[in-house]
Amino acid sequence: MFVKICGITQVEQGRAIAQAFLQHGLEGKCAIGFICTSRSKRFLPPERIREIVASLPAGVETIGVFVDEASEQVAATVQYAGLSGVQLHGNESVEYCRNLRGVLVKQKIVKALRLKQAIELEHLLRYRNVVDAYLIDAYHPQQAGGTGLKADWTLLRGFAPDRPWLLAGGLTPENVKEAIAALNPNGIDVSSGVEITPGIKDLQKVALLLESISELATG
Repeated sequence: MFVKICGITQVEQGRAIAQAFLQHGLEGKCAIGFICTSRSKRFLPPERIREIVASLPAGVETIGVFVDEASEQVAATVQYAGLSGVQLHGNESVEYCRNLRGVLVKQKIVKALRLKQAIELEHLLRYRNVVDAYLIDAYHPQQAGGTGLKADWTLLRGFAPDRPWLLAGGLTPENVKEAIAALNPNGIDVSSGVEITPGIKDLQKVALLLESISELATG
């Protein structure tokens, strides 16, 4: 199970969460996420992202989340901050992803979908040759993510795409085991479910989340 904690804004919290990942045996199967769109309350400029990335141990991926940004800006941020991947959370086209793939040869590219209707899952599969993974988030008419809303799990019953996929949207330490058991994603992405305020994580909730996932793996 791949685990991503998104919306990190502090060096100390980034390091603490990374260490918690490693203590739970998630080396190579975990990521810290940074919000790179200035419209978000969790936005972090490239200089701060670079500082946090440099402080993290090996075995933890670092993912920048972008929403309809110019591909040149995405590539520049990735290279400057030393990110290992990007998550595209807007209306980026297949062609956009293909062009970005030509620039970010070594980085992981994740295409996110704010799921509203089941037909959108079929549309997402058009990205299969230009991205490494999918992410399914809850739909919100104004906000791109981090809303705390739960994705519509009924639309995801039996979803088994040809790329690894992560479930996001309203996941918490209390419901994560139910979500994994019901939908069998390859990974999860959590932000508001382990927060005190936007961008400030509750490390106790992070620990409870990781313990719940460990229990599911060994149960």
